[in-house]
Amino acid sequence: MPLPPVKPKSPSPANFDLFAGLKAPSKPVDLPSVDDLYRMFSIYNRQYFDNRLPAVKICYTRRMTAAGGYYPAKREIRISTRYHHHFPDEVYDTLKHEMIHIINFKHDAAFKRMARRIGASVRANDHPALRKPPRYVYICPHCFTEYPRVKRLRMASCGKCSGKKYDERFKLVLKRSFKKPVTP
Repeated sequence: MPLPPVKPKSPSPANFDLFAGLKAPSKPVDLPSVDDLYRMFSIYNRQYFDNRLPAVKICYTRRMTAAGGYYPAKREIRISTRYHHHFPDEVYDTLKHEMIHIINFKHDAAFKRMARRIGASVRANDHPALRKPPRYVYICPHCFTEYPRVKRLRMASCGKCSGKKYDERFKLVLKRSFKKPVTP
């Protein structure tokens, strides 16, 4: 499967610091309590969904880098403390966004219409500085485009050179790997 190319920004050493683009808040951030989230869920359910949404578990998680997520198998909404520590004003927007996912899992046209109607963000929010840094850098032997990746690749070819199908001639070659993310 061809991968989209990622052009190297500069020949300077890469900065893989997770929080390089974020400043720590000057004072501790008080996020709403889980009870407050349940209270807002109830208000939003009545106000925007005519009480059609089933009861779900709502919790905070430190593991996520995106703002939040809905997990239908567990009927659970998770709100990221890592994300909202930096963007505390978006907690209730994230809750509304995830509530829409209870009835419409994909970000399709119906999802976007409902998000606009209730004033929720249309796209899932995350911050690039919260993502895991790449552990592997692959290079195309033909055009020398670099592909930083978090996970090791088995069979991948350059998206620019091979088109839409895997092509052995443009198989990506591991340029370097890091046991731990590199920080300056």
